[in-house]
Amino acid sequence: MIRDEQCIPLVPSLRDSAAQVLAEAFQDDPVYRFIIPDDARRERDLPWLFRRVTQYSLLYGDTYTTPTVEGVASWLPPGGTKLTLGRMIRTGLPAIVLRFGWAAFRRMEDVVAYGDELHEEYAQLPHWYLWAIGVKASSRGKGIGGLLMQPVLTTASAAGVPCYLETHNERNVPFYLKHGFRVVSEGKIPKHGLRVWAMLRET
Repeated sequence: MIRDEQCIPLVPSLRDSAAQVLAEAFQDDPVYRFIIPDDARRERDLPWLFRRVTQYSLLYGDTYTTPTVEGVASWLPPGGTKLTLGRMIRTGLPAIVLRFGWAAFRRMEDVVAYGDELHEEYAQLPHWYLWAIGVKASSRGKGIGGLLMQPVLTTASAAGVPCYLETHNERNVPFYLKHGFRVVSEGKIPKHGLRVWAMLRET
């Protein structure tokens, strides 16, 4: 369990380290195995993607880590949970089509489109959105994931605001249940069969 680990806001100087932690955490996640089936290409491209995710979060969200970057939790705040084109351009996300290639981009589009449908249906009130969370393999099972979620969970509870997330990994569901989320939808992405759980934490 955690001993002296601290939770701190992510700062720009730790962005690349945070992106690497998320890339490694999602290397074998079902959603990215589906989007980028080739292991070597996924290992090459996920750090690029998560550098942009963490940059977006630094500018427009709340992101937490530890002083030694053992894990990362990136949230988007109430009123800012939908990615806008202007913000995506500013952080370089549209270049994903060139980086990933057309086939992978189309698969990602299908994932995002279905996720957006779930998001709109089950999180209609202002809410916090857990966009990405990951912990180093060597630090898992020590409570770091829960530690990194706590600042926003506390803020949300105090304000009476729900929190929402999606996961494509069934192994993650018990972790989120432990922290007050419940499953509001369990289904599969049309045409592909990739499973997805939508989860909501109400106050």
